[in-house]
Amino acid sequence: MEFLSVDVIKEIAEKYGYLSVFTGILLENLGIPLPGETITIVGGFLAGSGELNYGLVLASAASGAFIGGVCGYFIGKYGGWTLMQKLAKVFRVSDKQLAEIKGKFADNAVKAVFFGRFIALLRIFASPMAGVVEMPLPQFLGVNFASSLSWATIMTGIAYTVGKFVSLEQLVAWVGQFAIVALLIAAAWIGVPLWLESRASKLEE
Repeated sequence: MEFLSVDVIKEIAEKYGYLSVFTGILLENLGIPLPGETITIVGGFLAGSGELNYGLVLASAASGAFIGGVCGYFIGKYGGWTLMQKLAKVFRVSDKQLAEIKGKFADNAVKAVFFGRFIALLRIFASPMAGVVEMPLPQFLGVNFASSLSWATIMTGIAYTVGKFVSLEQLVAWVGQFAIVALLIAAAWIGVPLWLESRASKLEE
């Protein structure tokens, strides 16, 4: 996913400023493989060095995340389940397993939408999944707003503060490592129970 180097992203952020931050995270939330999180970090870093305004970087990141999430929700609501069924066949996920994943998400929709914003890949799928399980729109909007603002505040805040003491490359590497660990934990939280249930069903047979 990180097909753009940090240097290239920095050049884009320096050239297009707040628009690059807004657009990057917006498109990432729509499923386009852009390193939105890295773009946001670069924006916060540039704010720390005085090249951009911190408040405007924060607003750009939060609004991009929120609007992207809303678009993702409606994509999921009006076509996401059909797409998921097609992808499930490609990855050999059975209809039963897919239904279990859908049910598990529905039971934990609020947590998934809020914390999914902080986890690589899940940031792309959380909002569409909320639409798939028909999470009430007012509830989704509230959680999506809270998660967008929290995520943007933390990401830009870390970049703004820590970026004054470490290099941009090191900062991006640290955040990337955290994202991978968080993704593995989330995958285990979803995958292990499903594996145990599948194993138990086979033993019963």
